[in-house]
Amino acid sequence: MSYSAPRTRGAHRALADPEVDSMDQSPTNVAQTQFTTPERTELDEQAWIRPWLRAEGFAVFAAGFAGFVFLGLPWWAFLLLLIVPDVSMVGYLRGPRVGAIVYNVAHDLLSGVAIAGLGLVIGSVPIAAAGAILVAHGGIDRMMGYGLKFPSSFKDTHLGRIGRSQRDALGGAA
Repeated sequence: MSYSAPRTRGAHRALADPEVDSMDQSPTNVAQTQFTTPERTELDEQAWIRPWLRAEGFAVFAAGFAGFVFLGLPWWAFLLLLIVPDVSMVGYLRGPRVGAIVYNVAHDLLSGVAIAGLGLVIGSVPIAAAGAILVAHGGIDRMMGYGLKFPSSFKDTHLGRIGRSQRDALGGAA
């Protein structure tokens, strides 16, 4: 009767020795194990974050609204003033680069927070209210999926391209 090593020792040796391990696997086997996970597209990877960004936008909007009301101003004035930051789109009359800069200054959250803070520091309710409006407007834009603009096009934002694609505009036919 001959003695043979237990199977586990051979398996251990194969794992420790890459040459033995590579001999045990055929190229077909290796290819199947390496490429069995489906590739994700960039849109798939971005899709999960959209609800988070919209919720964040809602929270920013709510903070701007609360700041405006905290200043003792009526809510109806808030509704009237909420669209004022969109006047910054007139910057696009001077071209996409100037338009993007002007639009982004009016829609950047830092601008709104800085103006609101300045108003609070100097005790100016109108300046603080303007900052609160900018914050709230930036939040509602983010909630709706609009972002800061790139100079390439009004539709190119840091949150992705906005508007209907050419395929959608043609009724789904490419």
